[in-house]
Amino acid sequence: MGFDAQNGIYTDMFEAGIIDPTKVTRTGIVDVASVARLLTTSEAMIADKPASGGGGPPMGGGMGGKWNVK
Repeated sequence: MGFDAQNGIYTDMFEAGIIDPTKVTRTGIVDVASVARLLTTSEAMIADKPASGGGGPPMGGGMGGKWNVK
């Protein structure tokens, strides 16, 4: 149950099609911003350990010429 401000009545918000009240959306955005702020200010993050046995192809590129160290 909730208040339908457009019609001025109390109604079942899901039945009336008001399935996303403003407070729910605002709370979600605040929570996401809080997690993002925490991750950007952290000194470290927890991640899965890479599998052994090689990652990918060897690094290539370089500037060529005398700078191409092998």
